[in-house]
Amino acid sequence: MAKDKEVKHWADQIADEAIARVESDPFLQEVVKKTGYFVYDEKTPSGLIHIGSGRGWVIHDAIAKALRSKGVDAKFVLSSDDMDPLDKPSKLLTEDENERYLGVPFKYIPSPKPGYDSFGDYYFKLCTDKFEEFGIVCELESTGAEYEKGTFNKQIKIILDNADKVKKIFADLYGDDVGAANKLPFNVRCPKCGKIATTKALEWDTEKEEIKFECKDGVVAWAKGCNESGWISPYNGNGKFPWKVEWAAKWPAKGVIVETAGKDHFTKGGSRTVACRICVDVLNYPPPYPSKGYYTGPGYEFFTVGGKKMSTSKGRGIGFANSTSIAPAPMLRFLLVRTRPNAVIDFDPYGTNDIVLLYERYDKAERAYFGEEDFGEKDNIKLKRIYELSYIGKIPDRIPPQFSLRHASTLLQIYEEIDDVIKNLQESGHVYKDASKQEIEYVKERLLFAKKWIDEFAPEDYKFELQKKVPDVELNDKQRQALKILAEKLKHGKWTEQTLYNEFYTICRDEVDIPTGEFFQAAYKVLLNKERGPKLAGFLLLVREKAVKLFDAV
Repeated sequence: MAKDKEVKHWADQIADEAIARVESDPFLQEVVKKTGYFVYDEKTPSGLIHIGSGRGWVIHDAIAKALRSKGVDAKFVLSSDDMDPLDKPSKLLTEDENERYLGVPFKYIPSPKPGYDSFGDYYFKLCTDKFEEFGIVCELESTGAEYEKGTFNKQIKIILDNADKVKKIFADLYGDDVGAANKLPFNVRCPKCGKIATTKALEWDTEKEEIKFECKDGVVAWAKGCNESGWISPYNGNGKFPWKVEWAAKWPAKGVIVETAGKDHFTKGGSRTVACRICVDVLNYPPPYPSKGYYTGPGYEFFTVGGKKMSTSKGRGIGFANSTSIAPAPMLRFLLVRTRPNAVIDFDPYGTNDIVLLYERYDKAERAYFGEEDFGEKDNIKLKRIYELSYIGKIPDRIPPQFSLRHASTLLQIYEEIDDVIKNLQESGHVYKDASKQEIEYVKERLLFAKKWIDEFAPEDYKFELQKKVPDVELNDKQRQALKILAEKLKHGKWTEQTLYNEFYTICRDEVDIPTGEFFQAAYKVLLNKERGPKLAGFLLLVREKAVKLFDAV
């Protein structure tokens, strides 16, 4: 069993655990009969949503996909937590608008740009409009709309009736003085000003099912109340739970079986701890995977760029909506799927080999899937499953054309037209001579990103310009002699990359008596006006005629 676990992809392990948990619990069996295996995630649309959140969405999508592959009914639902209030001024709103809407739920703030239902809808769709590109299959919902529909009415009643239990949970975890230990666990949305952050719940009448509230200054430092007060029903969108309580309430209301989150939520005494306690002690519902009872389980690790954690509030990191500016969506999905959730992802596209390695690992998994290369039984199984869970769309019948990012970038710096690059790739066997229209489009997409990589991300060693004439460089007599001999050999010989590489050493050792380092340096100086460049043998075969002219002219 341990060996089987080693081979099994993490999404399949989670799916198996979720299924085993349901099958051993008659209560959860009844839940699943109604809702299927409900995989859930949520995000507050307060502004730019960073790529770290995207990690959670791909994790949940992969789990749902793994569940469906095991023959069970499973769906992934992502909710916009748009009942949360605007808690700091937005650059997209005017000064007057910020004063008006600070404290108002995102769902009820007008969109800063046309074409969206609300402020929250705008930021949410900036991300979710990219889901098809990432192969994320999910249903989208609005937490605010769910409140309005009455989805959480049952939980509102239970929690308010058991407010003392909820307060005690907060007191046990954080101390008697913490605010949540001394107030009703519900935030009324003021019927006059629409704000939710400036109201204080004073009393709950369980018979009338109404809550006494007041809306005033001083509840929070960053928003002003309107002095409205009175009694109001808490149901159907008239308010919301505080976040930690809301998390717990959503699980039984929706029938959630799996919902994980970033590890910052899983710290000792953190939001997951509170939610699990409330779920068990008040709502009588088993918390979803990875939690069990009071045990929270682990959250997923951070996605960092250059060692720095993504943080929207600190203005740091890459937004999910523009994440494809650093790598194509299929590559990013592959990165997220191949990495276990408990492992940090540190991806730095700038001046490193991270993007090159990502492409190489993707191509390796692809070759394993199509049986083009044998990596050993265990690795073959792992790589094949990673490819299945990361591939976007229907997997083709034959392996897509493969060529490295480095090779593509070399060709793009030699040829001016992309069609000439494709012709070269076909002649070299990297692209099928009978390639379909779809395969050619795939090739073009890879080439376009290779061009972007060279222009924006690649280390300087990968960048070059093939010289049109011999540049003004210093060469000694032996270097000139070696290059002229090489020119003659290029004119007349039929070479492979390996045989030409071997010939370099023959020239240096037997014909000129020159250190190999000086030989390579001379070649790069003449060809590129640099001391280093692409692997020389392969490069010379690509630019043979131009190289001969340059070497002859030294």
